[in-house]
Formats: sequence, C-alpha cells, structure tokens
Amino acid sequence: MNFRQPRFRNGLLLGAAFLAGVAIGPTASVLGRAVAQDHSRAEASQFLKVFGDVFERVRAEFVDPVSDKEVLENAINGMLTGLDPHSSYMNAKAFKDMQVQTKGEFGGLGLEVTEEKGLIKVVSPIDDTPAYRAGIKSGDIITALDGKTVLGLSLNEAVDRMRGIPNSRIVLTIKREGADKPLEIAVIREIIKIRVVKSRMEADNIGYVRLSQFTEKADAGLRAAVKALRAQAGGNLRGMILDLRNDPGGLLDQAIAVSSAFVEQGEIVSTRARHTEDSQRWDARGSDIINGIPLVVLINGGSASASEIVAGALQDHRRAVLIGTKSFGKGSVQTVIPLPGGGAMRLTTARYYTPSGRSIQATGIIPDVLVKDSREGPASFGLERESDYNRVLSNSGGTPAQILPPRTDLPPIAKQIPDKPPEGFPKFDPLKPGETDFQLQQAVVLAQAMIRQRSAAR
Repeated sequence: MNFRQPRFRNGLLLGAAFLAGVAIGPTASVLGRAVAQDHSRAEASQFLKVFGDVFERVRAEFVDPVSDKEVLENAINGMLTGLDPHSSYMNAKAFKDMQVQTKGEFGGLGLEVTEEKGLIKVVSPIDDTPAYRAGIKSGDIITALDGKTVLGLSLNEAVDRMRGIPNSRIVLTIKREGADKPLEIAVIREIIKIRVVKSRMEADNIGYVRLSQFTEKADAGLRAAVKALRAQAGGNLRGMILDLRNDPGGLLDQAIAVSSAFVEQGEIVSTRARHTEDSQRWDARGSDIINGIPLVVLINGGSASASEIVAGALQDHRRAVLIGTKSFGKGSVQTVIPLPGGGAMRLTTARYYTPSGRSIQATGIIPDVLVKDSREGPASFGLERESDYNRVLSNSGGTPAQILPPRTDLPPIAKQIPDKPPEGFPKFDPLKPGETDFQLQQAVVLAQAMIRQRSAAR
C-alpha cells in the first residue's frame, strides 16, 4: 500500500529556526502547529498504552476465554465504525464474500442491509430473490434472526447469519411502519444470481429498463437491453424509462459507464478527498446509445450511491427528467484497502459531486417531478435516509442545490401529474406492475408527453 508519509519535516526545521532567534512573525504559527503535533503524538501514545492495558485485562479476566484475534478484530472494527456509517473492517471471509457479491452471484437471501443503533435495516431487497419474493421491503427493520436478537451483532456477523446452506430456512423478525406488531417472515436461502438488468416494452414503443444494482455486469447488461428493445421496436424506439428505484449502488466505474451511455460529453462525477492530489474527475467516455430520445429516470429513497451518481449526472446535463421521490443521500466514496491476513478495510476517503458541483451527501437527489408510491405518510421510525445515521458525514464543499436554474424543458403535463396515487389505488404487485405501480404509470405519461413535445419541436 502507498501510505502517505507524515509531513513533519518543514515544521520541525522552521521550529528550530525560531528557537535560534532567526525567524519571526508568521513562523510563530508554524511553531504552534509543531507543538500541537507533539501534543497529539503524546496523547496518542497515552491512549495506545490504555489500549494495551484494556487488551491485557480482557485476555486475563473476561468471563469466557477469548482469542487475541477476535479481540483485535473487534478493536479494529470499532476504530472504523466509530468514524462514519460506511467505514468498517472485513475479515478474510467477509472480504471474500464482498468480492463475490460485486460479481453478481452469492449465497443468501438477497438483501442489501445496513446497521443503525444495533439493529439491521433493509436498504432494499434485490429483485427476484427469496427476500423479494417473501415480501421484505425497503425500510424494514430486522430485529431478530431465528428468534435471536441482532442486538450486539456487528453488521458482518448479522449478514453471515443470514447466509447459509441453499434450501435452508431462516425466520426474520421485522418491524415495519404501519404494522401493529412485529412480523415473522420465513425465507428459504438460495444461491443468489443477481439479474441486474430487466427490460420490457411499454406503450408507444417506450422501452423500460430496470437496473437493480451496479455490479460488474451493469453497463453491459444495460447496453444489451437497449439493443434488444430497439430490435423489438423495429428500430423505432421512441422513449426510454430507466428505473433506479431501490438500487443501493455498487461500483463507481459502472455508474460512470452507465451515465456515459446517455451523455456524450462533459463531466459525470468528481470526487474530493482530504488531500487535493487525491481528488479526481471523470468525464463521459461514449456516445448516447439511444440517440437523444426522451429519457425518464425513476428514483426513490432506496436509490443510493452509484444510483445517485447516475441520476445527478443525467439531471445536471438535462439529459433526463427524474420522477419519484428524493434519493437516499449517500454522497461518500469508500475505498477497499486489502490488509495482511486476507482481510480488508472499507474506508471513507472522499465525497463525490455532480457535474454542477452539488454534494448530495445527506441531502439526496430531488426529482424534477415528485410522485410517491402510496398515499401513506412518512415513516415514523427507523432509517429512511443517509441523514438519519449517527456520525453521518457532513455535506460540504459543494454548490447549493438551490442555485441550479429551474428546468424549462419539462412538458406542461409535468405540473398536472399527481404526487400520490388516488384513493383506492391497488396495492403494488410485482407480477402486475402495469396495473399497480403508480410511479411507473406516471413515468410513462411523462415520457409520452416528452415524445410529443420533441416531435412538435422538429
């Protein structure tokens, strides 16, 4: 690994000059920094001694024998999880599991989860997995596994317990908004083969593409789906809907590639790290694979990270109209750093910014057309957005979202689209999306209006 060397050299030399009576004026501030560094090092040395004392006391007096490895792994994980919600330690097994998951195939239930206040929160169920078919929803709080509380478990430990032998059964105890009592949902484990892209044709030759996760297969799957839709439409694909709802994100390079599939030139995303030389910018690297036809993007509170990069880029470039509800608001970058022994640490190393300079950290992407999926009010408990976490990373360094100029390219019907379903609208059924998915219905209406507007402008 290429660790940055401590930057003490200039400070010590200038400090020595000051003590010799050579330097005056501004150099005093350098001496102040050197003194502060010395104090910091002394304080660190003191706490390392405390750590050693605690370690020895645990080894000698904890009620049950405990291995040194277990104690030290817990200490490392505590160091990282105490920084922000997304930094963590992965032992060798957890690191291997993560590598398998990014390739799009792994064993388990098919849930994207996170941890808050000792409980496990569902970010989103993955399409066509046991968890999805069992009816587990984004926002559900998992309080117990097979009747045993998850309190006291790390996120990795909870995930490990949810994984298991294919065809084995596990019961999840769920706390859900609107439910009077905890729900017990039995799920049968499977080998999870993530189908990251699904597509079909909607009315008026409007292609629909659902992207459920940004694995290594996302960009290739998207391009294959568009090619198939164009063939199905006889070369007359008139519009497209990209569904990023409940897409928890994934690989940064795939977010850039997917954005580049619709944006021909210009910035896609930039990252700003602690040190200026580590900041980066990525530009579009392709051509618009749908040749400028109207594009509508669906987002909601489960759209996070890579999904928000894509949504933000398409919104800033005015390449798409966003419809749905505000996204999750995860605007930070995690670097996975392999460690000796086969493990790794996931460390938050930067914030990312949309092409207009917005940081969406803890704020999210606000859709151009607000449409809720149900008439229910906001949840009254649990995590809903990044901003609900403890130790959340601050939103800083970007341009305020409100300085963006208002959109003037929306069809007039955008103002008439209702922001929630009418009374008596049927409950969502994944097997009947055309009849029960209100947000998708409004996305089709919007796409049809954009097609008419484009035709009239020719």
